[in-house]
Amino acid sequence: MGTQRYRAAGVDIEAGTQALERMKAAVRSTHTPAVLADVGGFGGLFALTDLPPRPVLVASMDGVGTKVKLAAELGRWSGIGHDLVNHCVNDILVQGARPLFFLDYLAASRLDPDAAAQVVAGMAQACRAVGCVLLGGETAEMPDVYTAGSLDVVGAVVGLVDRDRLLPRHQAIRPGDRLVGLPSSGPHTNGYTLIRQVVAGRDLQAPLDETGRSLADALLAPHRCYLDAIRSLERARVRVKAAAHITGGGFLDNIPRCLPDHLAARIDLAAWPIPRLFHRLVRWAQMDREEAFRVFNMGIGLVLILAPEDVPRAQKAVPEAVAIGQVVPRTGRGPRVLLAGPPHRAEVEALG
Repeated sequence: MGTQRYRAAGVDIEAGTQALERMKAAVRSTHTPAVLADVGGFGGLFALTDLPPRPVLVASMDGVGTKVKLAAELGRWSGIGHDLVNHCVNDILVQGARPLFFLDYLAASRLDPDAAAQVVAGMAQACRAVGCVLLGGETAEMPDVYTAGSLDVVGAVVGLVDRDRLLPRHQAIRPGDRLVGLPSSGPHTNGYTLIRQVVAGRDLQAPLDETGRSLADALLAPHRCYLDAIRSLERARVRVKAAAHITGGGFLDNIPRCLPDHLAARIDLAAWPIPRLFHRLVRWAQMDREEAFRVFNMGIGLVLILAPEDVPRAQKAVPEAVAIGQVVPRTGRGPRVLLAGPPHRAEVEALG
């Protein structure tokens, strides 16, 4: 009787149980010998072994914002799990850490076991790809908090780094150091409140470009993880001085987070072709250049700061890496990021 009353109030315990059962296999697929308890405990247990001489735990927590609304509209959930894990892993990667384990939180007005299972399956795939354990999580039904049909997805990652390898290394950054960008896979997980407004009423299945990829495919492309690229740079003995994950706040707010106050970043806008999707979004939203580079990543998802002599070796190790600017002195309380020069010549074509 009590369960029926609770269901009538808006919470279906059975739906939560079904979702958990569907998730268990995906979660277990990420487990390693470091995991000391099976799925379902009150807390996850992770054994710390093979620690560096001066271990530092690095933790980060984030969500995927209103990209979930677009995923719900199109009924495509698995990429959301990749978004969440990759975003969080990148956030600790720029501090030099490697992921140990991940925790997730899914909440809805009414839990859809199939959608929840798809999201967690995507998380598990992303965790396996980076050697990270999906240690546990929580699902919640809160009909008085969330609107009908909505799903909130949040995750937290804990990683490890030796104190001597922490980033950024502010004392090593000099004027003349180069900014090297790694391409994004799309908007990643940022700007979707605006994106959903400007694509409302447009045909999301229409081809975006000559590849035949649809607008929906481009907008739901999972957030890219940069761990493999960083590992390639390490194998090539490229010494990264600092790194910025280009998330909410775009270039203008994120690059300064890895620079000392007396330095700024000069970005050469002709250095890379801004993808067609961003040109379309900027045009549809009627944004000026400054706002575009504060809201979107504009095709660059990670920015590295390297000594000039390391750039050729970095580009050999990661061929898609592109030099996009340099570190310059900051004048007084002047801007931290300078957008310089005309855009890449492909812009006019992209706007076509």
